[in-house]
Amino acid sequence: MTDDPPPNPALLPAGLRDLLPPDAETEAASVETLMATFAAHGYQRVKPPLLEFEDGLLAGTGAATAEQTFRLMDPESHRMMGLRADMTPQVARIATSRLAHAPRPLRLCYAGQCLRVRATHLAPDRQLAQAGIELIGADSPAADAEMVLVGAEALAALGLTRVSFDLTLPPLVPALIEAAGIPPDRRAPLARALDRKDAAAVGLLGGVLAGTLTDLLLAAGAADRALAALAAASLPAAAAGLADRLAATVAAIRARAPDLKLTVDPVEFRGFRYHMGVCLTVYAPGRHEELGRGGRYLCGEAEPATGLTLYPDAILRAAPPRHPRPRLYLPAGEAGAALRREGFATVAGLAPVADARAEALRLGCTHFLHEGVPVLLAPEDD
Repeated sequence: MTDDPPPNPALLPAGLRDLLPPDAETEAASVETLMATFAAHGYQRVKPPLLEFEDGLLAGTGAATAEQTFRLMDPESHRMMGLRADMTPQVARIATSRLAHAPRPLRLCYAGQCLRVRATHLAPDRQLAQAGIELIGADSPAADAEMVLVGAEALAALGLTRVSFDLTLPPLVPALIEAAGIPPDRRAPLARALDRKDAAAVGLLGGVLAGTLTDLLLAAGAADRALAALAAASLPAAAAGLADRLAATVAAIRARAPDLKLTVDPVEFRGFRYHMGVCLTVYAPGRHEELGRGGRYLCGEAEPATGLTLYPDAILRAAPPRHPRPRLYLPAGEAGAALRREGFATVAGLAPVADARAEALRLGCTHFLHEGVPVLLAPEDD
């Protein structure tokens, strides 16, 4: 009988990973760039706790994240707690409790880490960073458009200037199905067919809606084509109101950013279950990974709200490379305040060394100080 080898201390649970230098610093700087843009548009920062009591965390919009929420027992209160899977419900709680009497519309922003029970094929990380905005107390196309406009500006600050915003109406298909009286046993298969973009199956399952749903399914793409299809469709009142709101939102966006790429998928219904109006997903050219997602929801029982959550990890994978600060080796006893003001990260020697160049290389520096002047280490020095 042999003893099992000890577990590798670097082994982490599936979907969790360490972020090492210089990537961790790059991510932190990128998040602060996003937050600076949000702040410049009047969004005030809040910082919800990582853990909350389960009944509060999963109330209201939080109920949509219940299946993705880790739970544990609080040893002090003996009440169940949850680790947040999404920060929007927490911001909604703050808005309806601690900031209930703050003037509306209320603009809040946030950044932090979330943890989810399960990963997906397209999003294998279970711990993910979020940075976002919530606009609470306004129900208008201008408010919906602000999510797109502020999001585009924040992404441009990180070098992503060719992003695409895909606008959707998650309540549209349920409204059509309800109005048409589609039998309950056909609703789930029809939803799956729409999700797969299977026009043939939609034609078989759609009943009286088959023609309308097929036309809307095939119209997905450039905003003008999809809006024209919605305008031409014979829609019940509730669905027609959603289509009009989407058209007004697109017009509000184009009034301020006419060159921004907008696509529309009229029958797409991805998103959390709390989304109930115009929603959006952000993509970079040539990439299937979402850079962000958001849309309209109810804050608390009845207050209108909309928001956008950006995913810094995905953004950094799509954005142009950001170069870390140059690292300058300072021989022991040298002052570096002026050099730090110039943008260097100074690595101070703690004892005299015979060869400052060699020590700079050993410590992973890009420069060393020679006779008071920063000297760049050439590639052949490696």
